[in-house]
Amino acid sequence: MNAVFLVLVVVSFLVAAFAELSGGAGAMEALSAGLIDAVAGAVPLALGLVGIMALFLGLMKVAEAGGLLAAVARLLEPALGRLFPEIPAGHPAMGAMVMNVAANLLGLGNAATPFGIRAMEHLESLNRHKGTASNAQVLFLAINTAGLTLLPTKVIALRAATSSVLPAAIVAPTLIAGLVAALVGVLAARGLQGVWQPRRDEDAALPHQAPGPLWPCIAALAGVLALAAAMLAWGKVLGPWILPSLVVGLLLYGAAKGVRLYESFVEGAKEGFEVAVRIIPYLVAILAAIGMVRASGAMDLLIRPLGRLTEGLGLPAEALMMAALRTLSGSGSYGMLAASLKDPAIGPDSYLGALLSTLYGSTETTFYVLAVYFGAVQVRRIRHALAVGLLADLAALVTAVIVCRLLFGGLP
Repeated sequence: MNAVFLVLVVVSFLVAAFAELSGGAGAMEALSAGLIDAVAGAVPLALGLVGIMALFLGLMKVAEAGGLLAAVARLLEPALGRLFPEIPAGHPAMGAMVMNVAANLLGLGNAATPFGIRAMEHLESLNRHKGTASNAQVLFLAINTAGLTLLPTKVIALRAATSSVLPAAIVAPTLIAGLVAALVGVLAARGLQGVWQPRRDEDAALPHQAPGPLWPCIAALAGVLALAAAMLAWGKVLGPWILPSLVVGLLLYGAAKGVRLYESFVEGAKEGFEVAVRIIPYLVAILAAIGMVRASGAMDLLIRPLGRLTEGLGLPAEALMMAALRTLSGSGSYGMLAASLKDPAIGPDSYLGALLSTLYGSTETTFYVLAVYFGAVQVRRIRHALAVGLLADLAALVTAVIVCRLLFGGLP
């Protein structure tokens, strides 16, 4: 992250300085304002996470005390064990990762982050090289940055609000692009782990068991797909029930297992508060760099000329801008998507509108995810995690273009 942080800041400064010296009065003033606005928003953002972290890490503690995470880990261990050979059988990291992935699949981004941080904490407890990302941590982040979701509810809601004829038409391309991104992320994480500061001692250092049968995993996947079909058919009715049902279900499970609900919840909530405070410096750093990139015009300077070259391939400058902005800022990319879908020249049902919607739904804020997840466990040397995340984003971009050209009429 040291090199990434330095490059983002220096490039932003050089672009703004060049613009200022070339007669673009106000470029440095805009850079200063963008920097101050970005860092000023870091603490409110972290404080806004306190309640969310406290709620879901409290629920996680109840689920952990009741044995739910261990049960989920045993159910999916045959599949996860093949992906994560570094993790011993029955380790709670498995259950936490499953909860994180499930929350992402269902579009519960607020719940996914606390679950993901808990998973990173468990993975860090297995890490023999503290402060340096392990192979398992990089692979887990690769799955997260792939942005795989069964039902992109925010995008569907926005398309419906902008008078789309078929708001849910982007479900299939979003799922396909997310699956390809996840696959590329997993392959890249495994392929680069021996190139980027090799850690071959990890696999040999931990106990292994032969993977069990895959039929429980297949049954669980069938259940998830059935839920996705139900959400697609009755999303407006079922959507508001998901979060309250998750809270009540976890508490009822804990009560049935004899867990002291209030004490366990409060214990986990305290950890959530500590995590939210701990990530503030990392948020300040990454948001400062991102704010400078956006305010300096560095992104636009690169994307606009490149977009003129790729437009004939079905990848106009607006799509490139969305792909780049999505890796940096969730709110910024969502704002761009909303403005584009409201623009009469684009609209939600055009090829470009569908492509922008698919890109938003099938990618993640890679830099933010890396900063928050690694910052929560004090990992400073991220090895190949950024390269893997960007490769997954690129795979999602290419796949989104291909699928949207097939489904929504080719070139814009």
